[in-house]
Amino acid sequence: MQDHISADIQRVRDFLLNLQARICDQFEQQERAGGGTAQFIIDDWTRAEGGGGRSRVLQDGNVIEKGGVMFSHIQIKQLPASATARHPEIAGAKAQALGVSLVIHPKNPHLPTSHANIRLFVAQPEGQAPIWWFGGGFDLTPFYPDDADIKAWHQAAADLCQPFGDNVYAEHKQWCDDYFYLKHRDEQRGIGGLFFDDLNCWDFETCFQYIQAVGNGYLNAIIPIFEKHRHTPYTQAQRDFQLYRRGRYVEFNLVYDRGTLFGLQTGGRIESILVSLPNLVAWSYRPEWDADSPEKRLTDYYLKPKDWLNIL
Repeated sequence: MQDHISADIQRVRDFLLNLQARICDQFEQQERAGGGTAQFIIDDWTRAEGGGGRSRVLQDGNVIEKGGVMFSHIQIKQLPASATARHPEIAGAKAQALGVSLVIHPKNPHLPTSHANIRLFVAQPEGQAPIWWFGGGFDLTPFYPDDADIKAWHQAAADLCQPFGDNVYAEHKQWCDDYFYLKHRDEQRGIGGLFFDDLNCWDFETCFQYIQAVGNGYLNAIIPIFEKHRHTPYTQAQRDFQLYRRGRYVEFNLVYDRGTLFGLQTGGRIESILVSLPNLVAWSYRPEWDADSPEKRLTDYYLKPKDWLNIL
């Protein structure tokens, strides 16, 4: 059994590294198409407890202000509270965690911030068979939403889910809406997508096929949005609103995000854990927007969970 799971982990690792490289290549093409020359720098790292990763970060581009596409594969000697709270049966076990996590913060306010993550977790309790599950998903955080983009985003999510069951999209969309919610603001982080955790309801091969579909689906969904909006003109007021809304992103990642908490509790690499935070962000005290403005409509309409496939 141990040899079998080791081979499966290697297959997942190979896919994740390939996905990371393809995502970076596609976004570098968007940079070049936007007249920029910025590239993802590669930063390989190791950790004392075991394992390491490859961080790839692009900053100060013409199209992408900051983008981080991070691969990690770490060994854990004793699982932290963030991992065992929902799984007391693996308390104290050794484990491995590997995944790709990314956040892309474009410069143009008409381009949304996007996030994707796929991961495999394998715990190895003493004297027992390994316990594994997958997690991940993707979500979109627009500042000036485009209805066609929102529908296409959710259609891509629904299409990739369909081969795995009629209810998968609805369940994982709902999970995304529930998870990416700022309780203290009573608003969604964006217009959603897919989110799932503890995925082992199918056999390993089917679960692996699903996370491959999610990873590839993110890339297929986000690039057309960049193609459409990377040259859209914007005003300084729209740029200011983008920086203000980025504050919500920071709040969620530092207060609620499980991946951030897991990384901090396992002694992770701080630069890699916090790479999701934008270089530029702003907070204003009780800003007000005109009742009929796009800025007001963002929070009043778009940042509420909706059946986007059937209302647009």
